[in-house]
Amino acid sequence: MIEMAETTTIPLSKETRDLLKKYGQKGETYDRLIRRLLEIAEQTEFAKRQRRILAEEEFVSLDQV
Repeated sequence: MIEMAETTTIPLSKETRDLLKKYGQKGETYDRLIRRLLEIAEQTEFAKRQRRILAEEEFVSLDQV
């Protein structure tokens, strides 16, 4: 079993809480849900950076190196 770190209270509007509930999975804590959503956001940002690099940077063929 995973030990919970020290916890805190984050005020949310009921609307935001309800939006979070839509993305939660059965039995998932809000902590785990938010962490999972943050991981998805991180992966999305990484993919955006990679697409930008591919679009904006100049690449050289390995044959030319």
